Amino acid sequence: MKPSHLVAAFRNKSIHVGFLLAILLAFTGVTAGAQSANAVKGDAPQAPLVDASFESRCAALQTADFSNLTDAPTVVTKAEFGRLNPESPEACLIDGKVRQNIGFRLVLPVHWNGKYFQSGCGGACGTTRPYYCDEPVSRGYICLASDMGRSGTSRDWSWGFNNTALVADFGFRATHMASVAGKGIAAAFYRSPAKLSYFYGCSTGGRQALVEAQQFPWDFDGIVAGAPVINWSGAGMQILWTHLANHTADGKEILKEQDVRLLHDAVVKQCDGNDGVKDGLIGDPRQCKFDPVMLQCKGNETGSCFSAQQVAAAKKIYAGPQTSDGKPLYTGGLMLGSELLWIGDFITPDGKKPITYGAEGMSQIVFGNSVNPSWKPESWTPSQFDFDQDYKRMGMVEPLFSGSNPDLRKFKGRGGKLIGFQGWDDQSIVPLNYLDYYETVTKTMGGLKETQTFYRMFMVPGMDHCTFNGAGADAIDYLTYLENWVEKGEAPTVLIGSHVKRDAPTMRSLTFPLPQQQIAFTRPHYPYPGQAHYSGKGDPNQASSFKQVIRP
Repeated sequence: MKPSHLVAAFRNKSIHVGFLLAILLAFTGVTAGAQSANAVKGDAPQAPLVDASFESRCAALQTADFSNLTDAPTVVTKAEFGRLNPESPEACLIDGKVRQNIGFRLVLPVHWNGKYFQSGCGGACGTTRPYYCDEPVSRGYICLASDMGRSGTSRDWSWGFNNTALVADFGFRATHMASVAGKGIAAAFYRSPAKLSYFYGCSTGGRQALVEAQQFPWDFDGIVAGAPVINWSGAGMQILWTHLANHTADGKEILKEQDVRLLHDAVVKQCDGNDGVKDGLIGDPRQCKFDPVMLQCKGNETGSCFSAQQVAAAKKIYAGPQTSDGKPLYTGGLMLGSELLWIGDFITPDGKKPITYGAEGMSQIVFGNSVNPSWKPESWTPSQFDFDQDYKRMGMVEPLFSGSNPDLRKFKGRGGKLIGFQGWDDQSIVPLNYLDYYETVTKTMGGLKETQTFYRMFMVPGMDHCTFNGAGADAIDYLTYLENWVEKGEAPTVLIGSHVKRDAPTMRSLTFPLPQQQIAFTRPHYPYPGQAHYSGKGDPNQASSFKQVIRP
């Protein structure tokens, strides 16, 4: 049917307007083959691509054909005009699937800034809820979030049992394919590809970020990789170790909530001030010289002291996974100063069951994909893990999950910029693993100076895992710093973080600039190995009162 025939049919009301718009979109480029997801960058359009309302064009996307997108056959399952949340600007909200199982939510704003943003997920993913899209959408970005190929809760790993295809999607394929789909739909809808693309992720999302830089370096111009699960099987083993370290053979907890609070107070008393100011924050836990034996009861002493068993448990948690003869199996354990964040994850709070992550993932994915066909995941318990032997089996799935390749030459060569961050108090993904990766990158890429031309790492004192609920100045406008680096060539020499006054539960996303009345104090965060140290004068609640120091 020719376009003129379509117009005549519309005038005669012999064709539904939604179908007509879908066909018109196809003629103007809304087909999989009309626009490549990696098309040449162009300027943001200033006018609608067809003579129809934004709402109508949005609805028409539901019947548009994206089945031939290269590497990402896509179907739009829902397209409606609305808002991501009540405070967000108006947009076209799209739900869809890539290759039938990779779900995504895509937000196409009415007033587009010409740029694309993709959000990472957390844990086992399983949802298209766009946790990190609020801020970008408020700035006019297209934004996409993916479920990584499976639907369910972020702590359910049962989907990986003997399912290598889904494990591969989760490991490396889904993020890339979703980006191809999102950019393809957006380029067709706006009749112009995004001129710049950004990615932000933390935890699993941080691993997604690194995998993109390593394996798909042309997908994004700028990437923020926070607290990444670089070595998935190692991180799972470390979490499992921490859980077991605090339990007796019959399953009773060794360190309880009040013990951990006592431990934390002792650590802070010993080490607070290594950033030049007494503020309850430990600037660099590696500089802290504390031994839990300092708390061990003497003689008949009881009460505010530890038994030998409790001292041993604390030491094991700080040390991280080891073989029975003391051989380290991972890059350390939880850091000094992080103790309060153990409560809830590893220590039972107020009689409630703590969250534990290691057992399910380890059993259902690592061992579930082993060569023993008679193995049943429901028969496995954490105490069965053999730290002298079972770590050798991790190679079954780690190649699919790993984000540890330090060779970032292609990402650097295409002009990509990467900001990494990690909280020193992170109780889920131990900080030393990310530092080990970054230091390996610097060696691979020709030294720190060369690496910092495209990749800078920031360690945040008092920050927990991926949220803004720690004791430090952990609320940081990463997107603006990344934009300035990518678009203006302004490499971040310092990130200013804020400690937000909190009356609400755990927060994952903030909108910047923050209201001044919401800020308790600020701190500077310098590119690693730089650290903030109080200058000795000025208000210690202001970032301007600190200077950079370099410690080995």
